[in-house]
Amino acid sequence: MLSRKERIKNKYFWQQLIIKVLLFIVVFFILLFIFSLFLFAFYAKDLPSPKKLSNQTGYSTIFYDREGKILYEMYKDKNRIPVSLKEISDYLKKATIAIEDKDFYKHQGISQTGVIRAFINIIIKRRLEGGSTITQQLIKNSLLTQERTFSRKIKEIILALEVERRYKKDEILEMYLNESPYGGSLWGVASASMAYFGKQPKDLNLVESAILAGLPQSPSYYSPFINKNNAWKNRAKQVLRRMREDGYISKKEEEKALKDLENFTFKKTKINILAPHFVFYVKDLIEKEFGPKILDNGVKIKTTLSLSIQNEAEKIVKQEINKLKNYKVENAAVVVLDVKTAEILSMVGSYDFNDPNFGNFNVAVQGQRQPGSTLKPITYALAFEKGYTPASILMDVKTVFPNQGGKEYIPQNYDGKFRGPVQLRFALGNSLNIPAVKLLAIIGLNSFLQKAYDMGITSFAPNSYNMSRFGLSITLGGGETNLLDLTSAFSVFASGGLKKEISSILEIQDFKGKIIFKKSPKKEKRIFSEEVSFLISHILSDNNARMDVFGPNSFLRIPGKTVAVKTGTSDDKRDNWAVGFTKSIVVGVWVGNNNNSPMDQRIASGVTGASSIWYYLMKKILEKYPDGIINKPEKVKALQIDAFLGGLPKEGFPIRSEYFIEGTEPKEVSSFYKRINDKDYVVIKETDPISTDGINRWQQGINDWIKLQSDDKYHPPEINPTNALEPSIHEDKTNINPSIEITPFLENPPFTSPSPSLTPT
Repeated sequence: MLSRKERIKNKYFWQQLIIKVLLFIVVFFILLFIFSLFLFAFYAKDLPSPKKLSNQTGYSTIFYDREGKILYEMYKDKNRIPVSLKEISDYLKKATIAIEDKDFYKHQGISQTGVIRAFINIIIKRRLEGGSTITQQLIKNSLLTQERTFSRKIKEIILALEVERRYKKDEILEMYLNESPYGGSLWGVASASMAYFGKQPKDLNLVESAILAGLPQSPSYYSPFINKNNAWKNRAKQVLRRMREDGYISKKEEEKALKDLENFTFKKTKINILAPHFVFYVKDLIEKEFGPKILDNGVKIKTTLSLSIQNEAEKIVKQEINKLKNYKVENAAVVVLDVKTAEILSMVGSYDFNDPNFGNFNVAVQGQRQPGSTLKPITYALAFEKGYTPASILMDVKTVFPNQGGKEYIPQNYDGKFRGPVQLRFALGNSLNIPAVKLLAIIGLNSFLQKAYDMGITSFAPNSYNMSRFGLSITLGGGETNLLDLTSAFSVFASGGLKKEISSILEIQDFKGKIIFKKSPKKEKRIFSEEVSFLISHILSDNNARMDVFGPNSFLRIPGKTVAVKTGTSDDKRDNWAVGFTKSIVVGVWVGNNNNSPMDQRIASGVTGASSIWYYLMKKILEKYPDGIINKPEKVKALQIDAFLGGLPKEGFPIRSEYFIEGTEPKEVSSFYKRINDKDYVVIKETDPISTDGINRWQQGINDWIKLQSDDKYHPPEINPTNALEPSIHEDKTNINPSIEITPFLENPPFTSPSPSLTPT
């Protein structure tokens, strides 16, 4: 046994040793504290500000249709679509906390045990792993790099403490769920939820939430699209187990989820873009107005497009183009406008956006094509403004128009026929070329260009260049325009003469809800009177008025519906058009080939080509939108007239009803009737308004036509057609009426009473 002295000596030794050890520990921790302060100060001096977490940019730009359906998510490297915490499923929030950081709502940004474990791994395993809370992972994903270094870990800890001081726990969780990687370019739960499940994050169920919550730890390994060794499934099972252990779900819920997990299928993956030509049209508009940076930062764009109409348009275009393969037709385009708002409801830029040859080319906007006879209503509307009526007469006969581009211009009708005296209703309805050219000569090229430009056909500006290159053939489509402009022009007739600015964007806002742009009512410009617009609309909706050329049952007639429509075909049949409208909707269609090669000569308006696409699409749209043209204005009156020459009824000749703008209705029988020897004859005179050499070529054409007529009413005994140009007591130089229908329609008047009904009979 030790002596008392030795025991005292040993006790003293151990006391001194303990004191020295404690002193060493105190000094060590003081030095460690000082070193830590120095270390933290050193690494903190260049740290990014935690404020950046709430000022993140570079989100995806999302295009929506008018009902909020996603058309396209546009992004660079990361597809990020921020959502608020309340827009995220509770299952996903709980699953994320359970698998990533069960003490998230308890700690102050760092886990002490996790930090110690991380430092031990640095010393023992020579690498950094583990120990990250949700807060630290948010910082790593948003503020720091992904490198695994000691210095980055120190910065992460410093920032975690500061972030916890600045933000509430729910704010941190929301930012984490919006900034975490979920595989490939998918960042944030919103883009991942749509990509994997085709759902918004608020609609995720337990199994989907467990799958998604397990991905951020190693997205490239756990991605279900890689599906290596069912890694995603095993990871989801871990998440479900953790949720059950932490009390978020019951054992029964876990068992059911595990069973559902075994047969789980994902949404088929592909990069989706709906209405692609329209989306990129809108994108270009935004970049021009706001600059490209706005799209890089990420915004939500609510467009005017109706996805339901767009889907129908695309389906019908493919269906009809496939039918036209034997007609040498490869492409088509469609534009649908809302009459009241001038909003674009649908835009199909080509038959197939993914076609490598022409798919990306948006014919509806970029294609400058000759519109054919679709321009004729503008000419007739101008004539009605100048006092002509649907009952005015013009002679549809072979006529020479001199000095058109340095040569004579001799237009031909679509069917090669000449019909003689025609009232304007039937000339427009049957799309006769010669009366239309005569009308343009009467109203003037400059007036036509100005009006077409005012209606929205921007390529027809009445400048010196256009005045020099366009001639009378422009009324037959001798110029170039695009489908969007042409459809916009027809909306003027549909709206009663008002021009409204085309719009494609309802609202733009950033991901904080700040509104950057909101559509506001635009000023309307009156282009035509309601009265003129009604007359044009009524003629274009009158199936009888076009029956001679198009027949009674063409694609221009929708049974049971009143719809106005005009077709057009360019020279050599390179372009075929159909543009029609009601008081609520306008549908424009083009078919042709991108290389401008001619289609098969069998393409016929009203039978094939654009008209069939127009018919099926308009018919479908009218299931929801009202048909009919604008209401008859008070100043438009219905009157019974002579069905042959358009004056007041003439004894012995059939009658029909016609609409007139107040003050333009006929006051007497047509002056073309001449009573000679108690018998009625027809003597028609026309003056050539563009003659510069004193030769009346219009009358020459009439005289030549009369020579070929066997009906003796055109051959009065006192007037020899060979000298019909000479002044005569029978000539009425004050009545040079333009045209409408002819003899074949005398037995089929467009309507039989002066009723103001809008539906042609």
